[in-house]
Amino acid sequence: MRIALFVTCLVDALYPRVGQATTELLERLGHEVVFPAGQTCCGQMHTNTGYAREAVELVRHHVDVFDDADVAADVIVTPSGSCAGSVRHQHAALARDAGDDALARRAEAVAARTYELSELLVDVLGVEDVGAYYPHRVTYHPTCHSLRVLRVGDRPLRLLRQVAGMTLLELPEAETCCGFGGTFAVKNAPTSTAMLADKMRHVLGTGAEVATAGDASCLMHIGGGLTRLRAATRTVHLAEILASTQATLR
Repeated sequence: MRIALFVTCLVDALYPRVGQATTELLERLGHEVVFPAGQTCCGQMHTNTGYAREAVELVRHHVDVFDDADVAADVIVTPSGSCAGSVRHQHAALARDAGDDALARRAEAVAARTYELSELLVDVLGVEDVGAYYPHRVTYHPTCHSLRVLRVGDRPLRLLRQVAGMTLLELPEAETCCGFGGTFAVKNAPTSTAMLADKMRHVLGTGAEVATAGDASCLMHIGGGLTRLRAATRTVHLAEILASTQATLR
């Protein structure tokens, strides 16, 4: 299968290893991964902070990039439930609200081919055991957008349960938000900090070496808090765990 990688702003700018891991994983499973170099922000940040008019132009650019004949991908994957949720549940509505029905129809077509990583692996590629090896104690945080917008359910956990050498530890109150929420963490810092404190308490209570999730944004928030506590627990994206093998860890 030919798969286009929608890498997201945060991964591109701050966590490139997540994009590399996504590519390595899919190629190991026998698929061709292409990276449309013209991609930029999908407009989620603008949409969620009330800049709908500005977001429409970003939607148009996203559609132009991923609907290009030169890309010709069967599906589009992103290592982010948040950005996948924006493409699937915001793009067409933004275009339609702006009176651009043609763009809305194109956005719907792109959205129909767009999957978060765990969705792609389980639902499209039909695989749960990806041949990963990760000899650590790990706990999983289900991010809000993946849980409530995409409804990925237990797909990430089904993938993690098949990772050789790993001990998967249940996270208490896992479905509670970590407090990031994009600009929410800036505009409502005291509330965000309190929510983060609760999440870190639960993560540390598991005794895990690693906290994982499907969104780099939430991991950035949780990881920043753990670093400030000088905690030994670190954050690692789901894609990085699934891409790990005995050969890569040597």
